[in-house]
Amino acid sequence: MSARRDLATIDADALVELTQQLVRIPSVHDPATGRNEEPAAALVAEQMRAFGWRPELDIVAPGRPNVIAVVEGGGGRGPTLMFEGHTDVVMEGAGWTVDPFGGEVRDGKLWGRGAADMKGGLAAMLFATDALARRGPFPGRVVLAALVDEEGMMLGAKDLVARGRTDGVDAVVCCEPEGGEICHVAKGALRLRLDLRGKMAHGAMPFQGRNPNRGAAAAIDALADLERDLQSRHGEHPYLGLVWVTPTVLAAGNEVQMNVMPANASVWVDVRTVPGVDHDDLVAELTVLVRAAARRHGIDADVTVIDDRPAVATAEDDRLVRSVWDAHAAVTGAPPRLGGVPGATDGTVITSRTGMPSVVYGPGGKWIAHQADEFVELDDLVTHAHVYVEAADRFLRA
Repeated sequence: MSARRDLATIDADALVELTQQLVRIPSVHDPATGRNEEPAAALVAEQMRAFGWRPELDIVAPGRPNVIAVVEGGGGRGPTLMFEGHTDVVMEGAGWTVDPFGGEVRDGKLWGRGAADMKGGLAAMLFATDALARRGPFPGRVVLAALVDEEGMMLGAKDLVARGRTDGVDAVVCCEPEGGEICHVAKGALRLRLDLRGKMAHGAMPFQGRNPNRGAAAAIDALADLERDLQSRHGEHPYLGLVWVTPTVLAAGNEVQMNVMPANASVWVDVRTVPGVDHDDLVAELTVLVRAAARRHGIDADVTVIDDRPAVATAEDDRLVRSVWDAHAAVTGAPPRLGGVPGATDGTVITSRTGMPSVVYGPGGKWIAHQADEFVELDDLVTHAHVYVEAADRFLRA
């Protein structure tokens, strides 16, 4: 894993070791067990101090700190580039053939929950920034942000923007696993809850009430019609595919009293959009359709927006995209590929709320996240660290 002579010097073994240490921390946000991101954030801050930086911790919620460090280039005025990662991981789940929090290294891969998503990228951005600083003065500065709750409601990214931590930042690289693609566009996400109100009755006398489940079924049918219409209107995005409107959770009644027709039902909906879909207009249209469908069964309906993450896009000729493109080509010798993020990332929140350009580019397979036997290839980890160095150098000196 030795670096090429024309690249910055990165201690590959130390990079792998830090990734191992991070993977061995089960930084799942799970209030029931007391697990959270705090130990992983502490390790990130410790590594930052070892590099000579002064990390600051912003407490987003108890046990959930964002870690921020600013690395001045010492080469005069220049732009500010942010590298961003997150310290939380999803639940390990079942089906593993290795210890999900063991950080085992075997067959040229590091295995474990978060190895790709995204403790590998988090470690790589730290070592890359250290290598950039040791190579000599550079204009401007690099901001490093290790955030909480990316796998949840993205409270860390929202807090980062709200505190003004993104003020003066010109662009951000989110170090999520994308299989070598430079993802300059990302799908939007709307999380909605439909609440349907009927009238409770005995199951033997349903005519005495109004069944909200019939309203829910009609609403779900209306969502399928809306999905087809949206797909027809907006077509298939070259990097992001189609718009999807997916009912994911249903709640009504009680299995203990299945002879009771409930008064209320709820449906949770996950909507995935592409650039060009106005979320406010979409929610308004969806609300009209759902209410009309439910009303045909005598049911009242309301729609609540739980979370709103608009689709984001950075131009292909943007300086950030070109910097990562050229760096990838220089380090790997292979032609770069543009791509799109099928879900939302912290970059979605940062770009939609600040307007700054963002790309998502990091070590690990594009489709490995949240699966059992998650891994990151060691060569991929080191390669991406080198690309981060070269991309930062190009961006800051442009």
